[in-house]
Amino acid sequence: MSTSEQHTPDAPGDHVWVDVQNSPDFVELRRRLRSFVFPMAGLFLAWYVAYVLLADYAHGFMSTKVVGNINVGLILGLLQFVSTFVITTLYVRHANKNLDPLAEKLRNELEGGQA
Repeated sequence: MSTSEQHTPDAPGDHVWVDVQNSPDFVELRRRLRSFVFPMAGLFLAWYVAYVLLADYAHGFMSTKVVGNINVGLILGLLQFVSTFVITTLYVRHANKNLDPLAEKLRNELEGGQA
């Protein structure tokens, strides 16, 4: 579609998208996505806020030396990066197992079996 074309809400074919959006498979796909994303985002946010609060208010704890010049604060800071990679890995597994097959089914139905 060119930038000069106007999209009208009642254009032919729009009902297809509304039908897909209201279909049980799409509702299930959204449920599966949200059941992973919202709890994981909440856990990561809580973990991040805990780290920031510890860094600001628990100086003694965070500066506790573990080995040489490596302290608890440094380890927890590095674990922030590790947790990001773990969450990414978990999401990819979840998507491959629970989201992609259903999304592929919806795409095939929408495209009329072409794939």
